[in-house]
Amino acid sequence: MSHQPPPLNRTDQDGVAHAAAVIASSPTLALACHVTPDGDALGSMLAMHHLALAAGKQVVSSWPEPFVSAACYRSIPGLDLAVPSSRFPYEPDVMVTFDCGSVGRLKELAEPASRAVATGQLIVLDHHATNERFGTINVVDTSAAATAVVVREVARAAGWPLNRDAATCLYVGLTTDTGHFQYSSTTPQVFALAEELAEFDVPIARLSRELFGEHRFAYLQLASVALARAELDEELGLVLTSVTLADLDSHNVAYEEVEGLIEWVRSAAEAEIACVLKEAPDGFRVSLRSVSRVDVGAIAQSLGGGGHRLAAGFTMDATREEIVAIVKARLRAHRVD
Repeated sequence: MSHQPPPLNRTDQDGVAHAAAVIASSPTLALACHVTPDGDALGSMLAMHHLALAAGKQVVSSWPEPFVSAACYRSIPGLDLAVPSSRFPYEPDVMVTFDCGSVGRLKELAEPASRAVATGQLIVLDHHATNERFGTINVVDTSAAATAVVVREVARAAGWPLNRDAATCLYVGLTTDTGHFQYSSTTPQVFALAEELAEFDVPIARLSRELFGEHRFAYLQLASVALARAELDEELGLVLTSVTLADLDSHNVAYEEVEGLIEWVRSAAEAEIACVLKEAPDGFRVSLRSVSRVDVGAIAQSLGGGGHRLAAGFTMDATREEIVAIVKARLRAHRVD
């Protein structure tokens, strides 16, 4: 390819080079992303999987149970190459994590991660400000719009050329974490990378529909129920709703399908802060979005979660009413008038 966009902003160029050198020199790689992976986690990990295969590596990719992904990610190349966590190497020589802010989000894969720290290398590639730097090599570029950006830089430093499958995976990560190029993280450098990836004949129109514009009718019915119970707190500029296990069961909708519900909630003109509580067997998983000066990443981190200033989340084993009260209290404490 003749087109080479300028290198994107990096907080630690030495870290990029170090990670690239370790990855390029290892004959085997064990790749992992966080539980309930989103488009950036899957896209970043599987892009590295394709590049590693092209470089002649033996590579395994996985994420924690439940080993399922949302239907909107079905066309990501290499999704069928991933294996359940039970087949992940017990003691990897080199393990790489993607879009994962803490070792806790690896769940059962935290064990091989700890062994990689003790006997090999654990490389953390991420862009979350709340990342806990739990690896032996941490490349955490908080200026990057997506972990996919970090992966592209590591691949460049390793001298690995892109191919169509890897480019498609990186595009999924880039477009999902920038909200289809709508969020404030969408910079000229983001468009430069998107242009580079598009040159590999990435199926942009099909991916855009699957990722952002296509839902099962059953999901639409569930969403109507969730939106009907939405609440507006005008003082806080907060719009919130919830989805229960009973909702999922009665509409025959999988938990993974409701990942995008937060985008519908945040579309309310009054929603300076959007919040969706999704009930899971281990408690409620709470998604937060901000279009104001409120740092929801700091709020989520204070509650055991993490994320970005404008997009974050946490899990809590409490009642819906208790969680709503806690969120409102934290919003009042973090609000900047």
